Amino acid sequence: MIIIKSKQELDLMREAGKVTGIILNELKDLIKPGISTLDIDKFVEKSVKKYGMIAAEKGYCGYPASVCTSVNEEVVHGIPSKKRILREGDIVSVDLVVDNQGYMADAARTYAVGKISERAQHLIDTAEKAFFDGIAFAKEGYRVSDISHAIQKTVEGEGFGVIRDFVGHGIGSDMHEDPQIPNYGKPGKGPRLQSGMTLAIEPMICEGDWEVDVLLDDWTAVTVDGGWAAHYENTVVITDGEPELLTL
Repeated sequence: MIIIKSKQELDLMREAGKVTGIILNELKDLIKPGISTLDIDKFVEKSVKKYGMIAAEKGYCGYPASVCTSVNEEVVHGIPSKKRILREGDIVSVDLVVDNQGYMADAARTYAVGKISERAQHLIDTAEKAFFDGIAFAKEGYRVSDISHAIQKTVEGEGFGVIRDFVGHGIGSDMHEDPQIPNYGKPGKGPRLQSGMTLAIEPMICEGDWEVDVLLDDWTAVTVDGGWAAHYENTVVITDGEPELLTL
């Protein structure tokens, strides 16, 4: 069931979204060669608490950290570790969910670690571009797969692959609500978008083949062929006009 949010619910999500966006923006200065992914997690946990909110990923289905940190060929759900030291030329995707009095916002960014290759930067830029091309269809009257198709068209047009095993989703009082929002597919399919829907739209893309494996930690998803991956996500409200982005 797709849940249409009330004004009060949207206000709580807006506050969560603002904090999420602030923290992800602050990470630009923190992420550099020599820090560990655990340093990112500690910074995020402290920052979320400062705003009186909760890092919702911690404890979710047993997940052990406050944020997901996925490096290079890791697509999503990488677990922060003091042993994972970021090095010049790496890229790292950070996925954060903030809970404000029971209502959530979800966003992700992929960051360059020091100077990266042109190919890696193109990958990061394409994930972001695909998001914005997708939300051109995040309006009343379109269908979910209109967003999906636009994302796929952009990603594959730039020579990259679209991850199939993980998708975007509704969000609100639960981290994952209906509808699911794949990053691929034919247009004109799925539920019709209505004002008051809240969606986490999140292109996850890779250099080569889209197939993934999950590591023995039961969380970290990696590309089978070792190609690098990028992730860009915001929480979006469907309105009677242009979509509202809560996490920028």
